[in-house]
Amino acid sequence: MQDTTTKPRALTRTWEAVVTYRECSVVTGHQTFVVTLTRVAGVIEATINGAAAAVRDALNILRGALVTKLDEVLEPAPIGKPQAANLHRRMGRAGLRNAEHYELASAALERPVHSFAGLTAQEAATVLGFFTDAFPDMAAVALVAA
Repeated sequence: MQDTTTKPRALTRTWEAVVTYRECSVVTGHQTFVVTLTRVAGVIEATINGAAAAVRDALNILRGALVTKLDEVLEPAPIGKPQAANLHRRMGRAGLRNAEHYELASAALERPVHSFAGLTAQEAATVLGFFTDAFPDMAAVALVAA
């Protein structure tokens, strides 16, 4: 059976890269770089030794070097289907139609939401808080029933 779980993507990764320079197969020197690749709004940005650099230059260093990963920051993991179903259940028990669940979540997060399973735990808590604030009587019913 194939594993269909998705791993969180890296928001940033930092490596130490040791480049070995050779002339006619003779080592003429070594240089160490600290290379960081960062995902910002879907675009990859690079720094080399703390200075902004072209992604192409950073990748060229990484390709030709002995690299050691120093740091990695992952995006938060999604809540998944079981917790998403629980959130849907709570809203349904309060009387909201399924389409209204997504409208409410989109309003709470100020971005389109098409699946609760893809929300992070923090986003799910924001949606639940928004639901509780917007519909306190309905939210109390959903809590009792949960």
